[in-house]
Amino acid sequence: MRIGHLKWVGLAAVLAGCASGGGQSGVQGGNTGKTFTVGIVFDSGGRGDKSFNDSAWAGVQRAEKELGTQSKPVDSKSEKDYETNLTALSDQGADIVFAVGFAQKNALSTVAPKYTSVRYGLIDDTLDLPNVRSLVFAEEQGSFLAGYLAALVSQSGKIGFVGGKTTPLIKKFEDGYIAGAKTAKPSIDVLPSKYTESWDDTNLGKVSAESLFQSGADIVYHAAGRCGLGVIAAAKEAGKYAIGVDSDQDDQAPGTVLTSMIKHVDVAVFETIRDVKDGKFTPGVRRFDLKDGGVGLSDMKYTKDKIPAGVLEKLDGVKQQIIDGKIKPPSTDDELKSYLAGLPKS
Repeated sequence: MRIGHLKWVGLAAVLAGCASGGGQSGVQGGNTGKTFTVGIVFDSGGRGDKSFNDSAWAGVQRAEKELGTQSKPVDSKSEKDYETNLTALSDQGADIVFAVGFAQKNALSTVAPKYTSVRYGLIDDTLDLPNVRSLVFAEEQGSFLAGYLAALVSQSGKIGFVGGKTTPLIKKFEDGYIAGAKTAKPSIDVLPSKYTESWDDTNLGKVSAESLFQSGADIVYHAAGRCGLGVIAAAKEAGKYAIGVDSDQDDQAPGTVLTSMIKHVDVAVFETIRDVKDGKFTPGVRRFDLKDGGVGLSDMKYTKDKIPAGVLEKLDGVKQQIIDGKIKPPSTDDELKSYLAGLPKS
């Protein structure tokens, strides 16, 4: 992702700056006479994943451009860095600090109570604290659409899924995908899913996808962070389709990425920054779903002409049924089992 004129501030720079006395910065923005500062701690996958982290970063970049904020991004080499990085940004007097990823929940639960004048945004998990806003998404809804499309486009009758670490969050992607595929075509064979147990090893993503393609899948959806770039590479080499995730990954391999299940982390981040700056911050859970555009499929600008006639119309119909509450995509294995049991038999 293009950084533009933004200056990367590593942990060393954050620690070296002048501390502000326990993070007691003005959170109203604009009223304190100082530049409104946005801190962001990336997960171990880091920037450049063309996916989850880059989407969060895009929201921060947008705020800098449109709201005149200053950004302090910090990359994390491993999970043990989270608490140190969150503390450093809080000590520097950031007005809002984002913890990117559910793995930072424990670290943030320790840091946030110590800096009551700093606001925090936790992405992909919930934390009940008065200065924390939890930003979560209906991944199962967008993934349902991805599976529905995959089943109707597949010519081999076999599709697959590659996940990152085995967690309840990634299960939402997998279960929604399977449910959508089986709704579109009960006879579709969804091969046993592959998990890399990593967010950043692109080779593991590639090897996992290659195994699925060799087993007959012609479409593989990934929810694996940077590992997913390996899935896309494998699809390109095999002449098959990949489905991207989180950001619009269609241009990573034009014509190879059938679609991307976009999760608008950028919008969630930008709106939270704006609320803090305008003095309208509220804690609690903010959920982004299909109805409000928080999740959804890409425009498929490189593949739309290859999709069989009538498929996109069916996809729009299913999307509306989800929005209207007529279809409730499952988000756990138990919900998936119950959902599949209620489908008409092929």
